[in-house]
Formats: sequence, structure tokens, C-alpha cells
Amino acid sequence: MSRFFATGSDSESEESSSADEITPKKRIVCCPLRFRFEEFTNIIKTIRNAMKIRDMSKCLEEFEQLYRAFLKSKTIMDKEGVPQFYIRLLADLEDYLNQLWEDKEGKKKMNKNNAKALSTLRQKIRKYNKDFETEIASYKEVLNCSPNDEESESEDDEESEDWGSDSVDSGGESEDNEGAAASLAVVFLKKYVCFNLELLSVFLFDGFKRKRHKKMEQVDEEADEEGEGEEGGWEKVKGGVPLVKEKPKMFAKGTEINNAVVIKKLNEILQARGKKGTDRSAQIELLHALAGISNENNLGEGILVKIKFNIIASLYDYNTNLAAFMKAEMWKKCLECIDELLDILFENSNIFIGENIAEDSENLAISDQPFRVRGCILTLVERMDEEFTKIMQNTDPHSQEYVDNLKDEGRVCGIIDRLLQYLESKGSTEEVCRVYLRRIMHTYYKFDYKAHRRSLGLQGETKSEQDQEESEGEDSAIIMDRLCKFIYAKDRTDRIRTCAILCHIYHHALHSRWYQARDLMLMSHLQDNIQHADPPVQILYNRTMVQLGICAFRQGMIKDAHNALLDIQSSGRAKELLGQGLLMRNMQERNAEQEKIEKRRQVPFHMHINLELLECVYLVSAMLLEIPYMAAHEFDARRRMISKQFHHQLRVGERQPLLGPPESMREHVVAASKAMKMGDWKTCHSFIINEKMNSKVWDLFPETQRVREMLVRKIQEESLRTYLFTYSSVYDSLSMETLSEMFELELPTVHSIISKMIINEELMASLDQPTQTVVMHRTEPTSLQNMTLQLAEKLGGLVENNERVFDLKQGVYGGYFNRDQKGGYQQRQNYQRGGYRNQNQSSY
Repeated sequence: MSRFFATGSDSESEESSSADEITPKKRIVCCPLRFRFEEFTNIIKTIRNAMKIRDMSKCLEEFEQLYRAFLKSKTIMDKEGVPQFYIRLLADLEDYLNQLWEDKEGKKKMNKNNAKALSTLRQKIRKYNKDFETEIASYKEVLNCSPNDEESESEDDEESEDWGSDSVDSGGESEDNEGAAASLAVVFLKKYVCFNLELLSVFLFDGFKRKRHKKMEQVDEEADEEGEGEEGGWEKVKGGVPLVKEKPKMFAKGTEINNAVVIKKLNEILQARGKKGTDRSAQIELLHALAGISNENNLGEGILVKIKFNIIASLYDYNTNLAAFMKAEMWKKCLECIDELLDILFENSNIFIGENIAEDSENLAISDQPFRVRGCILTLVERMDEEFTKIMQNTDPHSQEYVDNLKDEGRVCGIIDRLLQYLESKGSTEEVCRVYLRRIMHTYYKFDYKAHRRSLGLQGETKSEQDQEESEGEDSAIIMDRLCKFIYAKDRTDRIRTCAILCHIYHHALHSRWYQARDLMLMSHLQDNIQHADPPVQILYNRTMVQLGICAFRQGMIKDAHNALLDIQSSGRAKELLGQGLLMRNMQERNAEQEKIEKRRQVPFHMHINLELLECVYLVSAMLLEIPYMAAHEFDARRRMISKQFHHQLRVGERQPLLGPPESMREHVVAASKAMKMGDWKTCHSFIINEKMNSKVWDLFPETQRVREMLVRKIQEESLRTYLFTYSSVYDSLSMETLSEMFELELPTVHSIISKMIINEELMASLDQPTQTVVMHRTEPTSLQNMTLQLAEKLGGLVENNERVFDLKQGVYGGYFNRDQKGGYQQRQNYQRGGYRNQNQSSY
């Protein structure tokens, strides 16, 4: 019988010792949770031992190993949850590293490897702990509420309570050993130590739950003893709702409230500002509560102003991301706090604020008047204005929410006006210029309808409306003129003055003051150096040039309008250049970070310029310039294009296989151009001015009827010029009365147009005054003659090119290859310059 299966032989006593020696170790296949538990506990013990001896290199190495182990067990963690001892290690390690980092003397004594490992590990643990902020905060909250004896428990006990201990297998092992003694065959069978995961998770986390429950009971007992007035209490609620911590009280009972105590509490609150795990909303509530306590105890306006400054700063810091905008609740609080702060400053003239006041030299006590407080109200208001812009940028412009948010602009402007009133008496000239610019930026793009009505002699329909218009105060033009001229005279920075000039020009152009806007633009010479300005100023410059071009169009200055709009429209990026949106680009041209920056520069929707109106104005201006020019230079080989975009639209229209009625704005302009080319002004007029075009473009102008009348007149005049250029070779003479009837123009107007064409040598004709006719001189070549001249010019260029090629082949052109043969070279040059050229010319 084999000794492996021996049961009760006589030699059992002899073989028992040898059987014990050859019995192999039992094979146990553990479940994944059990295996990961052992791996985690071993690594954590190593890290804690390294922390005790300040071995940072070992800590870093083991932490990286712990991170890899956590990634491997990610599936288990997602199902069972993160163990508490893992959270405890992360929290303790971060606190430990922060303590070492603040110990400057200890850092100096570290060797190079440990110092480098400390820096690296600190960065990694700060980044890694962001994923466990909630768990770490909960752990610290329980830790802070626990008694001292609970805090002194060892890490090993904590870990064993969290995920169980190794003792669960001891009974199983003893039973297996007894079975091995009975039968050695059992030794070679696999033993699976498997657990029900659900039951195991309950068992593993039961320790933590019991411990937490014990801590809660102790805290409840303390709260009952201290009463409701003490801080740090817990409130019991019915129905199984989790325990909720009470709002902490600012000071304990019996504490004397004075300036020193309040300032100390304020500094304690501010020290937590910006740190990880700080509840920003709770910090704002604490500051509000502190302001209320200061008011109740009459500690003076100085300390109240200081608290208000910090409340507003905390509201601005609520969102750590620069691109994020303030929530509606925080925005309302911010406006209220700034209004309250301005109220205090207006009511107390003995309060002096400034950024140059050091904290050591502040006077906040009532006895130390006048009050001196460190802070800048101008910076807070500028930040408020920027936050308002971000709110408008991030709100859907087609929603009711956008309209509701836009209503806050009146309140924002009111705060800026109040600040302006305050700084005019107590601020410096530089600060006043900055506030003036903020007020200008909220005014320059708005059309003053009431001033426009007054300029037209119109009044309100009812008496109340008339009284309201009379009590409105200054027109926006007077306000803009006063604010901008102050900046022109007092400002010392180029940027503020440049922005003020551009806003002033924009406002002039918006209200159809063409000559003032044009003269201010030309005198400022901004177009010479604007490419060196920052992007927001360049966007403002582009908006101003567009508004200037639209103003020129409304005034009938077609050429000036085209020149002003040419650069923006020819680029094909009008939307982007005006700050009204981003175009789709490759990631090579613009990465994600640049795209975020450009989005922050976008103009809010209520300040947008209608891009379809802009393009229509440009195309109509190009049509009125380009069609007569094309008719005058139809056979000119060197004819230049005035507008490439307009020619592109014409080519697109010509390539259409089937021409139907025009639908879009571009199709209307192309169809009108074709009619003008034939001298048919009525058809051209019907395509430019109709119901579709009125609703899309012309009704958007403030003086709609005047713009339409101007357009009709320009179409008639340019159609007349086109007709004369096109058909002058057909007529011997033309009656001006007939032309007046054809184009429905006054006879003096027709006379003026033809006279200008004759003076500028555009039309070879003369006027016969007695008969009121235009007599053609027939000096301009016919179509056949024009084509012959073009052919002769091209042949002449071809002959010249052939001569150069021939000279290069012979090696005598320029004399480079035949410098020794001076006689032959000179003879060749004389022949080339003399008879051969003359013969060619005579042959033509």
C-alpha cells in the first residue's frame, strides 16, 4: 500500500513523523477581495513605518505601488466601496506631508533624495486626493467630533475593524490539519475559501459603522449637557433621517464681543479661504453672521466695511474656474453687498479706503477715527462688471432667462454711477478715468430713441409720456461727449483713451453723425497702430469700422461705406473679427486652451451687429460701384476688381443651371446686378426693395423710409450711368428729356450726371444746350476695334518674349557670354535697339 494512503498499519507510529515532513502546504484559492485586503494592509503598514522614520523615498515608492494596487481593484471598489482605512491613510499622509513642508528647518536637514521625493509625493497626493474630497472631509469631520480616547486608537485596530482580520481562517486551517492526519489524500485536494461578497462587505464595514455610531452617541450626550447655545452640537431627528450638524455659533456664551475678538475671528475665517476642503458657501454665511454680530454690538463702521470687502471677495472666489459664471443666487448677493458697502461709504465721510493702506496701519476701532481700511471699491465694481458680462455670455440668448439677466444691467449701471459720484470727490484722476470708461462701455452701443424722437420733433402720444421725456435728463450724446472728453484730457494710458475714442466714434455713427465720426477717426490715426493693440481693443475697432460703414451707407456715401467694410468682409471671418462667434478650425490652428480664451472675448448677444445686414450693405455698395465700372471697362484687359466677394457671388449665380425667383439676400443682390447691367432700374429696384428684403434688412434701420428713398435714388443714377456706358456707341445723340423719363430723374440731375461723366473723360460726348441733347463724338473704339487692340497688345508681348529666348540661346543677351567679342556684341546691340525694333513697330 502506498504510504500516501496509509490508514492503520503497524508502522503507523514510524511513518507519522515522515508523513508530517513530506506533507505539502495546503493550497488555498482566496476570493479577490480577501487578496486585495492583504495587499493593501501590507503596503499601508510599510508607508506608516516610512513616515515614522521620515523616509520620503520609501513613502513615494510605496505610494506608487498602492496606487497601482488600487487601480487593479477598481472593479471591487466600485461594487463594495472604498475602505475606510484607505481614506484614513490618504488624509493622514496629506497632513503629514503638509506638516513637513511647512517645517523649513527640517527640510534643510533632509538629504537631496528625500527632499526631492517630498516635493514629488506632495504634488501627487494633492492631485490624487481630489477624487476623494468628499470621503476625506467626512472622515475628518467624524475625527474632529470624536473623543480623545477614540483618536488614540492604533491604525491596526482601525484596519481590522474596516476590512476584517486574518482570524477567520484559523478554524478552517485546524480542521484541515485534523483531516490530514486522518487521510493524507485530502491534503492534495484544492480548498476554496470563498465568501458571499454581499455578506463579506457587511462584515467588513460593520466595524466602521459601529464605531461611527458610538461616536455619534457620545457627541449627542455632550450636546445634551451643553445645551442648544453651545457650538458643535448635533440635532436628533425622527424618521431615520441622518444626523445633521447645527450651524456653528461664532462665539461661546459669555464672550465679550469687541474689535479684537471680531478681527481675530475674521482672520480665522479668512485663513481657510482657498484651501482644499473649505466649504465656500459656509464661509460666506460665517462672514454674514460676523457682520451681523458687528452691527448688533455697535463696533463701528470701519470693521463693518472690512467684513463687507471680504464678503464680496469670497463671492467672487466661489467659482475657482475663471470661465465659470456666478449663479443667480450669488449674483444677487453680490449686488446687494456692493450697494450696502456704497451706502456705508456715502453715509460716513470719515472712512478712507485704499489698496496702499497696510493692514498694520488700519484704524477699525471707534476711538481711532477717521477709519482707515485696506481695500479698493473700484476693483470690486470692475470685477462685478466682468461677472455680468460672463453671465450674459453663458446664457442662452433666445431664452427668457437672458432677458431677465439683462434687466440687471440697469442696476449695474446704477452702481457704476454711484461709484463715479464717490470717486469724483475722493478718488484719483486715474480711478475716475477707469470708472468713466466702464460707464462708456455700457452706453456707446445703445441707440437713444428718445433723443432721436426729439430731434425729429416728435413727442409722446399721451401727456404722461411727454412729461416723462422732459424729465429724462441728458441725452446719451451729451453724456458720451462729457465722459470721453474728460478721458482725452486727463488719461495717461493709451488703452483707456483708445477705447474711449472708438466708443465715441461708434456712438456718433450709430446716431448718423457721419462727419463727426469720420473726422474723429481720421484725426486719431488709430488705423496706423491698431494691429499692436490687445485683442479686445481690436474687436472694438472692427465693430467701430463696421458701424462707420453702415452709417456712411445710410447717408448715401456709397464709396466710403464700401471702403470701411472692405477689410472685414473680404476676410470671410466677419463673425470672428467682430467677437460674435468662433469659426470651425483645425486643432493645428487653435488648440482647446486658445478656444477657451477666445470664447471669453466674445461680445454678449444684445451687443451683436446683424451679420446679414452687414453683408447686404456691403454687397449693395459693391453693386452700385462695380456694375458701372464693369460697363465702362468692358473690353479693358487690365480691368481691376473693386470687390472680389461681389464677383464671386456673380460667378455663383452664373453657374446656376436653373434660375428661379431669388430666395436669399445674396440671390436678390445678384438678380438686381444683372438688371442694372442692362440699364433696367425698375427691375433692379424691385429685387432690392421688396417685402423679403424689408423684413430681413431694411426694416432694421432706425430711419427705414429715408434709407429706402436713398437706395431708389442711387439705383436710378447708377443705372443711368451704366446705360450710357453700355449703349453710347449705338447712339449719335440722346435727348436728356428722354433719359429723364426713362429713369424718372429730374432734368437737372440728369444734366449733372452727364456733365460729370464728360469732365472725368468717362463719356466722349458734348452737351447741346438749345436742344438739350447729348451728342456722341464717336472717338471711343467699337467692340471690334477694342478686341483688335487687345490682340495687338498680346502679340507684341509674345514677340518680345521670343526675342529674349532667342538671345539667351545665342548667348549674347546682356553680353555675359561674349565679353571678348566686343565688336560683335556692340553690333548685335545696335541691331536689337535700332532697325529690328523699328521694323516691328512699322509693321503694326
